[in-house]
Amino acid sequence: MKSFVFISFALLLGTLLQAQQTFVFATRDTVDLKMDIYQPTHPRADKAAVLYVFGGGFASGERNNEYSKQCCQMLADKGFVAVAIDYRLYFKHPAKTSLLKAYHLFDTAICWAVEDCVEAIAFLYHNAKELNIDPSKLVLTGCSAGAITVLQTDYSRANRLPVAAKLPQDFVPAAVIPYAGGIFCDISELQYATPPAPTCLFHGTADKIVSYTRFRGSLRMALNGSNTLAKLFAKNKYNYWIFRYQDRGHEIAIALPITINEFCAFVDAVFAGRVMQYDATCIDSGIKRTKWTDMNLLDLYHM
Repeated sequence: MKSFVFISFALLLGTLLQAQQTFVFATRDTVDLKMDIYQPTHPRADKAAVLYVFGGGFASGERNNEYSKQCCQMLADKGFVAVAIDYRLYFKHPAKTSLLKAYHLFDTAICWAVEDCVEAIAFLYHNAKELNIDPSKLVLTGCSAGAITVLQTDYSRANRLPVAAKLPQDFVPAAVIPYAGGIFCDISELQYATPPAPTCLFHGTADKIVSYTRFRGSLRMALNGSNTLAKLFAKNKYNYWIFRYQDRGHEIAIALPITINEFCAFVDAVFAGRVMQYDATCIDSGIKRTKWTDMNLLDLYHM
């Protein structure tokens, strides 16, 4: 009820020309988690919204950094209500630890991010009318750690894991669109009890930060990248597209702005009921090399 009153009051004070609003959607560990909502000038008739989760290795990044703003503004320009969220960064103040223990800490970092993503989804769901969105048409997207977060959120929902318990009972994302993401789980349990949301995967085949295939940190646990997920989706006839960027590294994590047409085409196909299995190998000279192109996971955390 408090969130409803807060939103109603904030919207009353706003004007139709106001492009962005900020709300506190949860307080976790005494930290206020905020979301920035970008209202489109020309909204889509279907009232679709996109929840964007930033990247940064669960150690850095902000919902309102320049790249997050660029992505959200571009999505708003396409008619979506774009939502950029905070989440708790478990590795923001890292401590020295063994590799084995670090792997368990990574599991905790992902769980924190998923918990906060779930809180944001619940907030949007329960305040959909005031925000002029259709909760059945909420798309989840993110880059790098954010891509892991949105994939893991849908995986947790589909398998009814405790971390997703606060999601509304009937909620299913309209689509999940991760840029260089993966799912972290016991390698013997990579399966969906109920089907995943239609998923569009973007990944570089030479990514050394978030593995395109599978990164094992122990005998049991692994981060399963887009290639592994695509094989599972194909086998089970789940709805998915995958764009495999040949010989490209982690720079694909920040490719949303130059793949906005593919992003919109996938969403439109989902809403039209035309989702299929589509597998593309891409060579795109328009994607610039960045400092992340040749970096690996150890390089990232050393920085």
